[in-house]
Amino acid sequence: MRTFLFLIALMAVVCCKEASKTEETTSSQIENIAPQNDNPLIMEGEKHFKDIQQVTFGGDNAEAYWSFDDKQLVFQSNNTAWDVECDQMFLMNNGDSFRESVPKMVSTGKGRTTCAYFLPDNEHIIYASTHLAMDDCPDTPLKENGKYVWPIYDSYDIFVADLDGNITAQLTNEKGYDAEPTVSPQGDKIVFTSDRSGDLELYTMDIDGSNVKQITYELGYDGGAFFSPDGSQLIFRSSRPKTEEEIKEYKDLLKVGLVQPTEMELYICNADGSDLRQLTQLGNANWSPFFLPDGKRVLFSSNFEAERGFPFNLYMINTDGTGLERITHGETFDAFPVFSNNGKYLAFSSNRNNGGGRDTNLFIAEWQD
Repeated sequence: MRTFLFLIALMAVVCCKEASKTEETTSSQIENIAPQNDNPLIMEGEKHFKDIQQVTFGGDNAEAYWSFDDKQLVFQSNNTAWDVECDQMFLMNNGDSFRESVPKMVSTGKGRTTCAYFLPDNEHIIYASTHLAMDDCPDTPLKENGKYVWPIYDSYDIFVADLDGNITAQLTNEKGYDAEPTVSPQGDKIVFTSDRSGDLELYTMDIDGSNVKQITYELGYDGGAFFSPDGSQLIFRSSRPKTEEEIKEYKDLLKVGLVQPTEMELYICNADGSDLRQLTQLGNANWSPFFLPDGKRVLFSSNFEAERGFPFNLYMINTDGTGLERITHGETFDAFPVFSNNGKYLAFSSNRNNGGGRDTNLFIAEWQD
């Protein structure tokens, strides 16, 4: 899932293998220039942030995605102060901040939700939800045999809702996991992850849910996919088990609705799945990728420089695999970078400015190249 359970990994993962580094992308090649900036939310070395605004102030808040006109964002939160017990979807206007107010909920308030995204009309969203199976929040296992895991709920389906929270359509009804939908900037296609084939693969469908096509076929968890600005390519994360032991472990976990996300790399392909290639070879967990507006670079979150599973920071890389650059310089967690459609602003999630606690909040940075 594109879910922000990685936040828990900061506390749950006590040891990951030391990051492997290729000759092309060693730590010494990552830029680390420290400009002066008097905004206390901008850390030393974060030269691409001209300014930052903090949006939320409690709970776990993540995956903020912009409307096509950049006037609104939809995001998920489990903030108990907002009367929710697990992830639900909330709507905000660009420029809002919720230190004392509560945003508008646009999911049903039942079950667990993940991965909302605006449709081109700016009046509807899509998101995945378990609410048809149960009103309550499903259990969230964090470890299996001592290892950190993500649940893959077979009750997730993808729905369309208006901005008052009324469900207007159900786009998937296959047995199993259907989630992680995102919409092409061209407004014609949706990409999502499903296990309907017996493995976690990427699929595309038309904006109305028709014309479903499987586009990845290799063993492993393919997920968190996003279209390039022109809709011609996809960037996504994948765990690709190789050894006999890794394959058995992956299949055994999948049988009980779990995946282990601690080793993932980024892959890129055409929107129909052709010309698939591996973009990163960094080791550890590389995930939550998003294209920059020029379509030639990708932002992503990674702990490849970490020796104990964290911190996660944002990095930028060219689509040909060159030019790796570190963007954030935190000691805990930065992830889910998403550019506004006009390219001026970057929404992301971070543990910065949380008083040393576990809250993960939304931030919007004014971007500068």
